[in-house]
Amino acid sequence: MTAERVQGGGRRRAYDPARRERIARAAIAVIAKHGVADLTHRKVAAEAGVPLGSTTYHFATLDDLLELALLRATQDNVAQVERWAAGLGGYPDIPSALADLVLESVTTQRDETIVGYALYTAALHRPSLRSASEAWDAELTRIFVGCTDETTGQLIAVAVCGLLVQLSLSESVPSREWLRSLFAKALAS
Repeated sequence: MTAERVQGGGRRRAYDPARRERIARAAIAVIAKHGVADLTHRKVAAEAGVPLGSTTYHFATLDDLLELALLRATQDNVAQVERWAAGLGGYPDIPSALADLVLESVTTQRDETIVGYALYTAALHRPSLRSASEAWDAELTRIFVGCTDETTGQLIAVAVCGLLVQLSLSESVPSREWLRSLFAKALAS
């Protein structure tokens, strides 16, 4: 994109329709590296490769930026779980599939998982973030209910959330069999 000359010799900035989204994605990357407490407009601008004024133009406050970042992180996490659910097929081994989902979330998707829960816990003290956090809970439950029944789906959602928080804090990754046995026990109840 190039800037255009306007009458009088000044320059007009080029229109960049993806800039707001790029800034929100950069906020997610900053949170993954530094945490919510260290999020600043300056760090996000550097990560996004935009002038500092762009971040404050699109997001007047950090809470505004956090809200969109949380929404995007939630959408990414929901998409991951929806892909998982779509791959289940007819009569799957749900405990094994859940173990695989958790393992993927804490290994190949670790940064995304950490960001999701960092933003999720930020909502405890920032009411403006709560609706996106509640949307994550509702979507996760909806997906798991679709694989089982209402009560079991709610139980799985709570178990997966709890495991993801615990395992995100840990440097070690549990075995697939251990996770499978937890889910098998929960589903047998």
